[in-house]
Amino acid sequence: MPAQAEEEFGTIVNNWLRTHRYLLSILVFAGGIVLSTLAFGDFTPASSVWPFSVINTYTDGTLNGGSGVNYNLGFVILGPIIALIGAYLVGAYILARRKFEHLMVTKSKAEFLRNIPDLEQLLWDLTPADETRYLQKLGDLRIRR
Repeated sequence: MPAQAEEEFGTIVNNWLRTHRYLLSILVFAGGIVLSTLAFGDFTPASSVWPFSVINTYTDGTLNGGSGVNYNLGFVILGPIIALIGAYLVGAYILARRKFEHLMVTKSKAEFLRNIPDLEQLLWDLTPADETRYLQKLGDLRIRR
């Protein structure tokens, strides 16, 4: 019984991640930009300008006598990496979405049959609603799969 509940939970999480993939990739990209901006605000002359001067008092480890951890060094390393990962995820989703929409508008059964491998590959990067559209198109063209 617990294995079944775990499988159901995994399925629920997987469906949620597939459904909200675009939003999550935008959030990852924005988080990387924020971390990179915080790093920029500490290691450039902009560190003396508001709001960076206020933020740096909390992130550079000098608050409460200087016994804290300097998070700005982590921002320098993680910020650009997270921003690049987020940019890749956003770009991959947008390209997959465009190609999927282009391949789905065909009226020709022969052309659609030629594009089935590409469509099935694109479905890995898209939402369950797109998979439903694909299956409906297969039914409309009377293609068995």
